[in-house]
Amino acid sequence: MRKLLYALAATMLLFTSWAQAQPELRSDHPERYTVVKGDTLWDISARFLKNPWYWPEIWHVNPQVANPHLIYPGDRLALVYIDGKPRITKVATNDVVKLSPKVRSEPIDTPIPAIPLDAISSFLTDTRVVTPEELNGAPYVLEGEDGRIITGAGDRIYARGQKPADKVGIFRRTQQFVDPETGEFLGLEARSVGSGKITAENGDVLTVALTNSNQEVRIGDRLLTNVNRPLATSFVPSAPDNKVTGLMIAVDGGVSQIGQFDVVVINRGERDGLKSGNVLAVLKSGNLVRDPVTGETIELPSERAGLMMVFQVYEKMSYGLVLQSNRPLAVGDKVTNP
Repeated sequence: MRKLLYALAATMLLFTSWAQAQPELRSDHPERYTVVKGDTLWDISARFLKNPWYWPEIWHVNPQVANPHLIYPGDRLALVYIDGKPRITKVATNDVVKLSPKVRSEPIDTPIPAIPLDAISSFLTDTRVVTPEELNGAPYVLEGEDGRIITGAGDRIYARGQKPADKVGIFRRTQQFVDPETGEFLGLEARSVGSGKITAENGDVLTVALTNSNQEVRIGDRLLTNVNRPLATSFVPSAPDNKVTGLMIAVDGGVSQIGQFDVVVINRGERDGLKSGNVLAVLKSGNLVRDPVTGETIELPSERAGLMMVFQVYEKMSYGLVLQSNRPLAVGDKVTNP
């Protein structure tokens, strides 16, 4: 009898876990919603779902239409039921769009992003994670014309090293990332301060005309080849495919308390199965308390304190944006599946 009870309890636990892992509609979800300029996909997901990262599970599109996942301001969305399951789809006037192949004329408006792009734009375009060998082997700025130590767009600078390309980016080392749990080196962060064109070579001395700059170019800054990497601006909120457990190891700006729309670095990346758009829960570490009976120091359980979305993934680490926080977060807080 006891074995039967144990078996029933295990079955109920598995069923409960499975049930909790399904998309849940909010009790106050709309039946119709018109997308407006300034919306993000996360905002819209959160209007319909308690767990917005399950948006791909309920978004119903015609896969034969070009870019079926893009949503534009002015689009009308409706909650419908197909085979008894809730689905959200685009509607025309008051009728559900018939899902059949057709040519789509794209509106002038740009599609809505998953998250506020202004919060992460510099990381998508001007930030690169490199190895020490890559950065230390790159040409470096000697000085500007007329001996200047600080230069900007329209100026000429001189650098030393092997010419990487005709057009180059000027980068500055900012942070070094190390896994606090294992001590493993994860990468060097380099930020773009400008770009230029190499106009002359004299041995290993390069003359560079600065075409633009977002900061002053300084002695010691490095020249790297510009990389035309695709910008992942159309990612969709989703849960990781496998179990992920890591830590927030840095925050942009070096602030002590982390809140909504802060950019953070986590010690997990491509090799751990992370992809752009994956949503992770942030767990606030529990306080350390002294046991009044035994005198031992006990760490209280971690508590869920926020959500973040990964937007830029490298092999060993990733950048993410904090989407929600119900209390101040900090470097060292845990991240895991939502």
